[in-house]
Amino acid sequence: MSEKTFVGIDVSKARLDVAILPSGEIFAVDQTPRGLSDLLVRLSEVQPALVVMEATGGLEQAAMLALHAAGVPVSVLNPRQVRHFARALGQHAKTDRIDAVLLATFARTLQPQAQVPGDAAQRSLEALLARRRQVVDLLTMERNRLHSSHDAYVQQDLNDVIAYLEGRRDTLDQALQDAIQADQALRATYDILTSAPGVGPVLAFTLLAQLPELGTLSRQCIASLAGVAPLNWDSGTARGHRCIWGGRAEVRQVLYMAAVSAVRWNPTLKTVFDRLLEKNKPKKVALVACMRKLLIYLNAMVRDQRCWQVPVSA
Repeated sequence: MSEKTFVGIDVSKARLDVAILPSGEIFAVDQTPRGLSDLLVRLSEVQPALVVMEATGGLEQAAMLALHAAGVPVSVLNPRQVRHFARALGQHAKTDRIDAVLLATFARTLQPQAQVPGDAAQRSLEALLARRRQVVDLLTMERNRLHSSHDAYVQQDLNDVIAYLEGRRDTLDQALQDAIQADQALRATYDILTSAPGVGPVLAFTLLAQLPELGTLSRQCIASLAGVAPLNWDSGTARGHRCIWGGRAEVRQVLYMAAVSAVRWNPTLKTVFDRLLEKNKPKKVALVACMRKLLIYLNAMVRDQRCWQVPVSA
C-alpha cells in the first residue's frame, strides 16, 4: 500500500507556500485565480489525503473554497494549535517554507478531520458579523478617547464619529436580520434561539455564524467547542481550581454578556445562579456556569427544533 500524501499550505496575502509529504516537495504559487488553478493541477497529481492551512483572518478563504470545490479534503487549523505543535517539536525558526513543512507534518502526524465550509448564506453571515465586531471595537475605542479628551473641538469630532459608527452598527444589524430572514433554515433557528429569555439578536447572530454545529453535538462537545467546559488542573494529590480555556473566543465573549442579562430575566438561569451564590461560589464562577447551562439549553432546543420551555431538557 502506498503511503498517504499530506500537504501543508502557508497562506499570505500574495502567495501560497506549499509543502508535500512524504516527497518533501516545496513550491509556491500566487494567491490569484491563476495560482489557485496551478495548485489544483499539481495536487490532482498527488491526490492528497488531507491539506491543512492556518486560519489567517480570511486570507485562507479563497484557497479553502477552491480546494473544497475540487473535492480535496481540507482542514483549517487554529494558529494556537500549530504554535504548540512547533514548540513540541523544538522548532523555533520561522519562514513561509518552514511553516508549510510544519503544517504538512501536523497533517501527517495528527490527521485532523477535514472540514466542510458553510454555504453561501453561512459565509455571508460570518462576514457581516465580523464587520459588525470591527465596528463595535472602533466604537469602544472612540468612546474611551472621548472620556479622556478635554478639548471641545476634539470632543465634538469624537461625538460625530461615534454617531456615524453607531449608524453603521445599526445598518449591519439590519443586514444580518435580512440575511437570516432570506434563509429558511437560519430564520427557523434564529426564532428558536431568541425565544429563550435573555437571548437577544447579538447572541443569536453569533451562534448562527460562529457555532453552526449547534444542535448537532452532545452537551459536552458543544460546551467544549465554545470554550465553556470546566477543565481540571490536578496533579497527584493536589486539586487545582477548575477553569475554562480555549474554544471559540467570540462565542464565549458574547455568551458571557448574555449570561449577565439572563440571570436577571430568565427564571431558570436565575435559579441556577442564586443557588451557586448560596453555596459561596464566586460570582464569576456562577456566571460561567450559567453560560454553560444556557448554551446547553440552546443546543437542545435547536436539536429538537422547539422554542423555549420551562424546564428545558438538555
